[in-house]
Amino acid sequence: MDFFITPFTSNSFLLNALVAGVLVSIACGVIGTFVVLRGLAFIGDALAHGVLPGIALALLLGFPGLLGAVVGAVVMIGGISMITRRTRLSSDTAIGLLFVGMLALGVVIVSRSSSFSGDLVRVLFGEILGIDPSALLVQLGATIIVLITVIICARPFLMLCFSSEQAQVAGFSASLYHNIMLALIALTVITSFQTVGTLLVFGMLLAPAGAGALIARRVTSMMVWACVFGTLSVYLGLLASYHLNLAAGASIVLVATAIFFIVFFLRNRPISAFGSQHQG
Repeated sequence: MDFFITPFTSNSFLLNALVAGVLVSIACGVIGTFVVLRGLAFIGDALAHGVLPGIALALLLGFPGLLGAVVGAVVMIGGISMITRRTRLSSDTAIGLLFVGMLALGVVIVSRSSSFSGDLVRVLFGEILGIDPSALLVQLGATIIVLITVIICARPFLMLCFSSEQAQVAGFSASLYHNIMLALIALTVITSFQTVGTLLVFGMLLAPAGAGALIARRVTSMMVWACVFGTLSVYLGLLASYHLNLAAGASIVLVATAIFFIVFFLRNRPISAFGSQHQG
């Protein structure tokens, strides 16, 4: 049992990382369920990368990276809304344009500083082993906001998963609740980048929720499975990082992806000849 428990009880930094990772798993599992069901993976990916210039500029100017991430997300969502409202271009085109534009801007900003390499690695891949109590409080607050908002908006969110027209007929503003959902995705990405980085937070949004979608028949069950798979990924990823000296954030996302494929192959395994005879 020492192999599985002692690393967390004898190292406070690893315990903080586990708590932060569990909070990220809950937020990503809940909001990632809607990302998977509504096919919003592209905008999730775009947001995860689109906050990069805001973070880079904030760090260069001496401001908190979190503040820069908020500004980057606001610019991203505002730009997408403006293009789709005022032109005939599809939302995918608007997301793609803002995605590459913001990513290129981030690279340009980073290239202007010769001492940015360390900070860039931290932004892209997170620094979960360096999480402090104040960052834990921020992550806890964001997770609570996500949970409360999803509970309040549960019905329109569920309707939007199947048909925006159905939500309109039921008296809900499809555009309003769509924007609220985008804001929750942005909040999850912004607060999770400190833990798993802007590149890897996308994996925590998709992999656990995708695995949950393979085995759950109800949306609520899918959320629960997504949170369970995410939490398991954090625990196993940190354990592997500690014992094998691996990068913690990448190990967590790698485990989450592995769990998805394990569930996938178990769900799609061929029926044995013995089982076929009995079924026949």
